[in-house]
Amino acid sequence: MDIPLPSRAALKAQAKRLRMSLSEAGTPCTHAQALEAVAKQWGARDWNTLHARASEDPRPAYVPGQRITGRYLGHRFAGQIKSASRIGDAQHRLTLRFDHPIDVVTSAHFSNLRSQVNCVVDGMGRSPRKTSDGQPHVVIDDAWAGG
Repeated sequence: MDIPLPSRAALKAQAKRLRMSLSEAGTPCTHAQALEAVAKQWGARDWNTLHARASEDPRPAYVPGQRITGRYLGHRFAGQIKSASRIGDAQHRLTLRFDHPIDVVTSAHFSNLRSQVNCVVDGMGRSPRKTSDGQPHVVIDDAWAGG
């Protein structure tokens, strides 16, 4: 399966994370070097070529069977997309199946495990519905922009 090219902003974020990781490992790297390395990873000759190929607007294509990671009600998860459909240009209706059930109750007295949820997410993988503290119910990690 071909991986769709992420947005320019996501590619720049990938280069920033690469630069930070290399610096933490004791290998200094300039931002320009990180951009060039990301371009090579995506099969482009250089950053300018990759930049020209990438779009401004991220439009993830969620598909059934796609492996994903993220957070549901603040809990980390890994799983796959069971079903996916677009809602207009900006949102996706998804059914997520978790690899391991998530306890959605914070009480120590009882549990409520969920292994599958239905949700709607925007183009950045965030649900418009939020918890009482303002956090999105679902946050899907973007493989290139870091979720």
